Amino acid sequence: MRPVRIVIVDYGAGNLRSVVKALEYLGQEPRVVNSPGDIVSADALVFPGQGACHSAMASLRAGGLDVAIREFIAKERPFFGVCLGLQLLLDWSEEGDVAGLGVLPGRVRRLPGGLKVPHMGWNQVHFSREHPVFRGIPDGSHFYFVHSYYADPDEPGVVAGTTEYGVRFCSVLARGHVVATQFHPEKSGATGLKMYENFLRLASGEGA
Repeated sequence: MRPVRIVIVDYGAGNLRSVVKALEYLGQEPRVVNSPGDIVSADALVFPGQGACHSAMASLRAGGLDVAIREFIAKERPFFGVCLGLQLLLDWSEEGDVAGLGVLPGRVRRLPGGLKVPHMGWNQVHFSREHPVFRGIPDGSHFYFVHSYYADPDEPGVVAGTTEYGVRFCSVLARGHVVATQFHPEKSGATGLKMYENFLRLASGEGA
């Protein structure tokens, strides 16, 4: 697999080092960036995140990163969102009652009452359809989650994987060159690394 000019967006949401280490393990040299120009010029983009939607969106807007991310996606280059990086793709979030990036129509909703929140730990992901990022990964594989809200896209066709926790929710979203997961591949052992490897193969033109 050839090296890919891949960048990781730093907007103050944390969890960057573990993503960097995962991509380095796979033979890449990712750059952590916080400037719009670096985002737009990348070959592939990883958009990680932990924290709250409202504070994350405020940070993105303050640095002009929201515009850069939408421009990158519009160029149809490979994009991988993680956790908050999935939720922020939608129109609106109940967390802080704030608008997201609006890349895909839908809302971010709080997990149902009566459950231990945040949903933290290992849970199964069931694939809704075939996708190159799932290559070599068995349906029902376990991944690591930490979240209190979930994405509810308006378009059923963008849901590529689901998970049960009080409600069946979208845990993998995919449309064209955009892939995003509610779970953390970088914290999900060999299976998570395989998903990143599959994404990198797509980014390098080897995994279509």
